[in-house]
Amino acid sequence: MNVEPNYYSSSSSSDEEEDDDMFFLLMFVENKNNYIPKEPQRISMLTGDAFIKEILNGNPRTCYELFRMDRPTFTSLCNYLRIHKFLTNSRWITVEEAVGMFLLIVGHNVRIRVIADRFQHSTETVDRQFKETVRAICRLGKFIIRPSQSNEVHPRIANNTKFFPYFKKCIGAIDGTYISAWAPKSKLVSYRNRKATITHNIMCACDFDMKFTFVYTGWEGTANDSRVFLDALQRPENNFPWPPSGGYYLVDSGYPCTLGFLPPYRTERYHLRDFRGGDRPEGAKELFNYRHSSLRNVIERCFGVLKARFPVLKMMPRYKPCRQGNVMRACCTIHNFIRMATRNDRLFTQFNIDNLTVEGEGRDNSGEPSHTVDLTDQAAEAMAAYRDQIAALMLANNRHH
Repeated sequence: MNVEPNYYSSSSSSDEEEDDDMFFLLMFVENKNNYIPKEPQRISMLTGDAFIKEILNGNPRTCYELFRMDRPTFTSLCNYLRIHKFLTNSRWITVEEAVGMFLLIVGHNVRIRVIADRFQHSTETVDRQFKETVRAICRLGKFIIRPSQSNEVHPRIANNTKFFPYFKKCIGAIDGTYISAWAPKSKLVSYRNRKATITHNIMCACDFDMKFTFVYTGWEGTANDSRVFLDALQRPENNFPWPPSGGYYLVDSGYPCTLGFLPPYRTERYHLRDFRGGDRPEGAKELFNYRHSSLRNVIERCFGVLKARFPVLKMMPRYKPCRQGNVMRACCTIHNFIRMATRNDRLFTQFNIDNLTVEGEGRDNSGEPSHTVDLTDQAAEAMAAYRDQIAALMLANNRHH
């Protein structure tokens, strides 16, 4: 049997081999043309650790301007975080570096890429350290954002005849403020406040030492103060610091008048700017409102110091909502730490002026709140009657003087 030779098999195989060779040749040429020699990006001789040491050993003013606190306070903060193991040295970054990066970001609203270049770390490393430092400072906040244990009348009240004995049972003030927010387009409407800016509405309580005793975040800018107030008090997990029996907070007219919370008289002049130019208060209600405003503005001054020290609160970066809340709490924690460590801090001194107008852990075993806000008519009438007594006594004593 004759078998015809296969004239096509060998040529076909040869063509396929030539095609493969050509393909690999083209790939080689393309890769060679696209190849860019790698060059190190972080080439500064001043490492992050060396930068921190230079700041701490340099002019004291430089430390305050960069880190928004003086050198002893910065060192004390780092040591406190290290000793209590809220933050520890990693293989490449010390606690001082991590805290320094955090303070530059919140104190100057600097972006992570700038910090990465200054401290000679990758952006991923800086971002991770920033998150860890925020969480560490928030853990610290559980210990220093709380009321003092003293039951004595605060000297600001006891030593001022405008306030004593009328407000001797007052333990602090409560108010809300807008903090800049970032939100996705789908949620912009709920974050847009009455001034058409994208914000959070946070509620804070403070004492007369200008320290925060309670910080509540998580509400959008459209929420009114009364709604945030009620939510903060009714959730047992918030651990709201209720006033002792007979004590109370000063609040503005946007909050309910009830036991433990004393607002001013509505429809009467209240804000300090209403009494400028020698325009004295007239009658018991205006006199009460004037002194109430003079004492309650401690919370406004606290907000003034907070926002002046941390510009990140005026222009929040594109952080997730949970991180935005943590950043706010961390800033309030640093605020308290500085107040406790440095009584003559520049910003506190600047805002600690009477009548200054500025911009305005745990739960019960039962799972139920240990206190409930009493919104009954009887509670409102009792607090209103107490307010009337104070106003009448003020007016009577003022006439005698």
